[in-house]
Amino acid sequence: MSGLDTQQWFTEVFEPSGSAFGLAITAKLDEVQSPFQHIEIYDTTHFGKLMVIDGCTMVSTRENFLYHEMMSHPALFTHPSPKNVVIIGGGDCGTLREVLKHPGVESVHQIDIDEQVTRMAEKHFPELCASNNDPRATILFDDGIKFMREAAAESIDVVIVDSTDPVGPGEGLFNRAFYQSCLNALRPGGILVQQSESPLIHLQLLTDMRQAMLDAGFAALQTLNFPQMIYPSGWWTCTLARKGEGFDGFREADAAAAELNTDYYNVDIHKAAMALPNFVQKAFAGQK
Repeated sequence: MSGLDTQQWFTEVFEPSGSAFGLAITAKLDEVQSPFQHIEIYDTTHFGKLMVIDGCTMVSTRENFLYHEMMSHPALFTHPSPKNVVIIGGGDCGTLREVLKHPGVESVHQIDIDEQVTRMAEKHFPELCASNNDPRATILFDDGIKFMREAAAESIDVVIVDSTDPVGPGEGLFNRAFYQSCLNALRPGGILVQQSESPLIHLQLLTDMRQAMLDAGFAALQTLNFPQMIYPSGWWTCTLARKGEGFDGFREADAAAAELNTDYYNVDIHKAAMALPNFVQKAFAGQK
């Protein structure tokens, strides 16, 4: 609560960086304790609805397009012909919606361990779940680590890891063993996409994650950055890892011609996202 008025705030304190982020709220709309996480829904004054998981801001009505579009479209336009896609996590279904905007995609399996995230999204963020009944989509509530470990070899074109932070249910999605499972399941030239936190305040985690991808056998990496206001520092990244070949641009003409109805992603944004500041380049020096 502000010292100047009686406005209520939801504030996420990120102690490792001595920082916090808050949104003015008008009401708590819902909450549930799943077997895995504590999920809360708030109504805010300026950002629509807000989903909070274990005290961390996850998604709001106003800005979620930034994350969901950048987790999906750059990878799908980098792959030459993505047909079979797997999303690990992604229970709010926003990334699923973006992937299904690509008419060439034939199947998408989304595997989130916590069914309650999807049920809360269906109730409070129905716009994110608009494609859940697409015949190409299969939504499973299961262990994504197990799913990738048991996936048939060379059966998937793109794996998108739309996970929470590397704690709790998301902890096992940031290590070499999981990345090796993904590598085995990807076809040659396939792409793994992992949300990779903030380069400003999670740089060591980001470099360690990239090294684990390389150690698992991925041939080349590409980290993209984009704004994400409700996450710590407001600056986020995703990292693409490729099986069997390097990165040599993306299908720029296809991206320009696509009618995706996106709010953030376009060709110029894709190009700009590949530019990394000097301190990040130095941290990645020696990695592919």
